[in-house]
Amino acid sequence: MQQIKGTLIPIGGNEDKGIEENEQYTVEFIDDGILFHVVKEAGGVDAKIVVIPTASSIPVEVGENYIDAFAKLGCTNVTVLDIRSKEDSEKKSSIELIKTANCIMFSGGDQSKITDKIGGTTIHDILADRYRNEEGFVIAGTSAGAMAMANEMIAGGSASEAFIKGAVTMYKGLSLIPELIVDTHFIRRGRFGRQSEAVAKFPNLIGIGLAEDTGMIIKNGNDCTVIGSGMVIVFDGSTLTHNNEKVLKEGTPMTMANMTIHVLSNGDQFDIKNRKVSVLPIEAPFI
Repeated sequence: MQQIKGTLIPIGGNEDKGIEENEQYTVEFIDDGILFHVVKEAGGVDAKIVVIPTASSIPVEVGENYIDAFAKLGCTNVTVLDIRSKEDSEKKSSIELIKTANCIMFSGGDQSKITDKIGGTTIHDILADRYRNEEGFVIAGTSAGAMAMANEMIAGGSASEAFIKGAVTMYKGLSLIPELIVDTHFIRRGRFGRQSEAVAKFPNLIGIGLAEDTGMIIKNGNDCTVIGSGMVIVFDGSTLTHNNEKVLKEGTPMTMANMTIHVLSNGDQFDIKNRKVSVLPIEAPFI
């Protein structure tokens, strides 16, 4: 199996962009927050960052917000690539940006827009190839941008119908990290049930539930480190001793026995291949 050289940074949404009236809070966040980690992994403030707001219904405003947020960190080489169709993904100018960027940042919104307008295109191929083969190349994504990194992608689902078969809708993602199923806004929007159903559908995969302002730095396609202010919930379906998802009719309550759940926070690590947790010691500093 090929060793992955690039870095993925899925983020749970609502990452603090330093937009706060209290200037002291703003400076502290920008020093220590998730976007700081994105910039650091991409090579520092001189990195060429390309923001792709395809998932958003207000791509212009979202792009401007990210330019402002990265500017607060000292970044000056930030470009917005506003892809609104598959044709946009085949433009020479789009391809050149993807070929030369140090970091790609996918915004939140509707993850299906990302796969519909970018999936299977030239820039998708370049993204995947650079991620596999280039050390230091970073693909970050928040909310929808994080969910689209998977192959089996959560496209929608009702939190109010949790643990009912049919509460989650699946779609094909960009398949950058096919071992994972990623869900976001996980705590605030009560998405435990729909991620449980997603893992019941694909028990060989690992479910990752990202709280807001929380992310993971994933190196080598395997080594995950939690960053941010919240929690990451890991669902391991390989230990299930009872899973009736395949035999149930839609709308029926589900049964899952012995699902393994891990609750991780800042600095904790997870090994995807070995499904192993390494917890940061209590006395360790906040990263």
